[in-house]
Amino acid sequence: MQEVLLQLWKSKDSFEHQSKLSTWVYRVALNVCLSYLRKRKIKTVALQQSDFNTWDGNDHDRKEEIDVLYLALKALSNEERAIMLLYLEEKKYEEISQILGISGTHVGVKINRTKKKLKKIIEGYGY
Repeated sequence: MQEVLLQLWKSKDSFEHQSKLSTWVYRVALNVCLSYLRKRKIKTVALQQSDFNTWDGNDHDRKEEIDVLYLALKALSNEERAIMLLYLEEKKYEEISQILGISGTHVGVKINRTKKKLKKIIEGYGY
């Protein structure tokens, strides 16, 4: 988090107001994180169960679904995981494309392919 904040501070003058501030922050944060992973040659990002705070503790089936989603997301590549997490946060394709530096059309293709991949992974868990 400190590295992200430092990079945001260093690059604040480069923000050109052509996109939302939140989109620019996401892009900087994602680039810092991917750069860190490349430097450390880490191939996966460990997600915490707390990343999925939609479960209120009352519905056992819902918790099981979230656990399966958690496992399936861990099986994705870093780029696929980033796209799906932004998609799950209900970001628009245009915003996702700006964050990841790919075209909006490519975002749509990636989301559809990754959804199919997630479906296969989840079906592999017996769901």
